[in-house]
Amino acid sequence: MSQRKRAAKSRRPKVIPMRLDATFFFERAVQSLDRYHYDKALKYFRRAVEYEPENPVNHCNMAGILSEMGRYEESNVILRSVLDQIDPAMTECYYYLANNYANMELFEAAEEALVRYLENDLEGQFLDESDELLDLLHYELNRPTKLVTIKAKENIYAHDKARELLEAGHFAEAVKMLEEIIGREPDFLAARNNLGLAYYYMGLFDKSVATITEVLDSEPGNLHALCNLAIFYQHSNQEGPLQALIEKLNKTVPFHPEHVFKMATTLGIVGEHREAYVHFRRLLKTGELSSEPSLHHFAAVAAVNLKRYDDAEKHWKQAEKLDSESPVPAFYLRRLEKVRTGEETPPTHYHYHLPFEEQFREWEHSPGQVTDALKRDPLIRSSFFWALRHGDRRTKVQVIQALGLVADEEVIEALKAFLIDADEEDELKRVAVLVLRSIGVQDSLSVTFSGRTLTLEARRKSAKLPVWDSAWQAVLEQALEGMSGRYDVVQQHDMMTLWVDYLSRVYPEVPKLHKSTGWAAALEYWTAKMHRRTVTYADLVNRYGVSQASISRYANRIDEACGIREKLDLTTPSFY
Repeated sequence: MSQRKRAAKSRRPKVIPMRLDATFFFERAVQSLDRYHYDKALKYFRRAVEYEPENPVNHCNMAGILSEMGRYEESNVILRSVLDQIDPAMTECYYYLANNYANMELFEAAEEALVRYLENDLEGQFLDESDELLDLLHYELNRPTKLVTIKAKENIYAHDKARELLEAGHFAEAVKMLEEIIGREPDFLAARNNLGLAYYYMGLFDKSVATITEVLDSEPGNLHALCNLAIFYQHSNQEGPLQALIEKLNKTVPFHPEHVFKMATTLGIVGEHREAYVHFRRLLKTGELSSEPSLHHFAAVAAVNLKRYDDAEKHWKQAEKLDSESPVPAFYLRRLEKVRTGEETPPTHYHYHLPFEEQFREWEHSPGQVTDALKRDPLIRSSFFWALRHGDRRTKVQVIQALGLVADEEVIEALKAFLIDADEEDELKRVAVLVLRSIGVQDSLSVTFSGRTLTLEARRKSAKLPVWDSAWQAVLEQALEGMSGRYDVVQQHDMMTLWVDYLSRVYPEVPKLHKSTGWAAALEYWTAKMHRRTVTYADLVNRYGVSQASISRYANRIDEACGIREKLDLTTPSFY
């Protein structure tokens, strides 16, 4: 090859081949749109569709251009083909259809398409725009649009319902619903926060802390999570972590009223009454919540703990004025003078209800009032479940017995959870077992006694007792005391079951229990017989301080009602 030819060849420009594909035409279409060249954009989107006919996005882009050009029917043909033939899950097409129909003044068709969008779209990309379109349709059709649900807001609605359940003390139901919400939407931190709280109310402390920690891992400054964790640490006596958390909270100044209230009550619960009072006063000064009697009560509790007795009196009087039917402000106003003089300690809890001791005193002779209050008032119900976990021993006994009067599914689940809590006393669990059996729960029960989890087998169903009398409880406690150390947990449980069975069979003709020790001895006698244990007359007489004749008489009365001798194939009662 000559030198001239080689030089000419070296001067030839290098040709870069143009790659014509869907992406190329898409980019050209976007450029045309930016210049408002709709005809060109439409041409390029058509070419993109030719290269990728199965890609619904290209079809929707083409439908969008046609809509911008006022060619609504052509746009709708494409949108319906996407839904019918290419990708039925592309629910935003219903929103585009609704817009097109509205522009065509076909408002019935627009409404139908919009409802399909709202009830089926998970993402909710056009929720705000849908609200505007709903307003237009309401105006044009002169009626509201009927919606069964808004799919993208299902978790929000479910969360609101779960919060209502939580506030009403239905913790097991709330947990189930919140777990489902988080399964669908793991980043829903408010639901995760409330799930941690629900676990805590149910006594599942480890799960509650783990759940709140997950919230803080995602959002370290989440105020609700920090406050919940502080309360958890307070009730588990974790002083070190609690103090570190309190220091962090004291440096935080929330502005939203809901956050201020959460901060104030939390600080009050953990004993930071001064900071709590500052926040309560902030809320009262804003005027937004100043008409809430409970807020004045909370401010009074904080004030009285700071020995600001005049301020406390002022707040309780205002609460009384706003809520004249509630006994709470009047009760604390009466106690205030004794607190001033040092005769009584100031209240430390931040609940807008009477102390449990006072409530039980009022209800002592009216079991029906307990049932009505627990069923009617979510705050009282919630406080009972709280006391079941965090009250003193005497309060827990009262709460267990009171919950037995309600005997709904939530109560049953709460008492079952109580039975497997390793931190609760064995004696309290025995009372809980007795209450469960007395209200008709006859399936098997798992109980953790002294670190060991046992299964108490199911029992034959007996009549449900409407109340649990203190005299019946006295017999039970004497029998348990007499059998302590001599009989295992299962045998003690069988004794309790026998007592409930007897009472159920003879109710309402329950005999006067003048000699409770004799009945207790008779219960031990039959328990020993059922388990092939030997028991001597001298043992029972010495242990219970009652005559053999009394024991024999009560044992016969129990047998007459329950038919124990026949089941055990015994002809006469005998002592060994």
